[in-house]
Amino acid sequence: MKRALFWLYLLAFYALCQLISWGYIFIKYVPERKGMIIGEGMIFLAIFIMAVIRLKKHLEHERNYHQQQTNFLLSVTHELKSPLASVKLYLQTILKRDLDREQQQMFLGNSLKDIERLDYLVENVLLATKLENRSFSFPKEDFELTELVNNVVDRLQKNACKSQQAIVGQIEPGVMIYADKFAITNVVSNLIENAIKYSPPCGHINVLLKKQDDKIIFEVADFGEGISEAEKKLIFNKFYRVGNEATRKTKGTGLGLYIVKTVLQKHEASIRVKDNTPNGSVFEVIFGNYAS
Repeated sequence: MKRALFWLYLLAFYALCQLISWGYIFIKYVPERKGMIIGEGMIFLAIFIMAVIRLKKHLEHERNYHQQQTNFLLSVTHELKSPLASVKLYLQTILKRDLDREQQQMFLGNSLKDIERLDYLVENVLLATKLENRSFSFPKEDFELTELVNNVVDRLQKNACKSQQAIVGQIEPGVMIYADKFAITNVVSNLIENAIKYSPPCGHINVLLKKQDDKIIFEVADFGEGISEAEKKLIFNKFYRVGNEATRKTKGTGLGLYIVKTVLQKHEASIRVKDNTPNGSVFEVIFGNYAS
């Protein structure tokens, strides 16, 4: 990237020198056309400067995108290796040691949680790949959104905290929707997983599902550190993660909210981020035309 910018600046300097040189020669030998030469030279210079600025921005964008892809690959590698190593260790312990039934059940339960993490990661990557294909269409069907949200909450509740209920649901019964069940499951899972990741240990997560007129409202609220106004505009970008690589401690690939935003756009639904009280964030999803 630095080499490309160096050559860009060198080319711009060379072109500018040539413009001044040819302008001087034209004015010297055709002085009566001095005004026209200066005018056209200024127009050319303005267009040239604008082109250089746009090219520089494009190169910087490519550099940032490449860096994000590199971070994504590193994150995915870590996300894959960590649960695999954990499952391997649990199974080796079960095979090599004479454990009682309760210990075996605990180790197998922990292994299942790690496998669910792997499954969640693979689903995200597969769905993100499908979304890149513009011809991909969502197979929609009527299903009960209430049941889907309850199932996701129950699954994540087991992994969120052992000492107390971490996810508090206000879920209206019998809410139906016409949508892609797999994609919407991914949306619900990503938003609740995200809230858990950015909340204090055993912090409460509020999940709301209700029908309001002809709309369906789904909200996930956490009481973490919250999201700054500047980052609210960026969090739905592909590979983007809150914070910087040096200080970030939470796990993730930067795909979750990108998938959420893209899936909802495909379903003509909207999402917005609000500040929670006294602290934290609220992700509000509104389904309109797809309410059944």
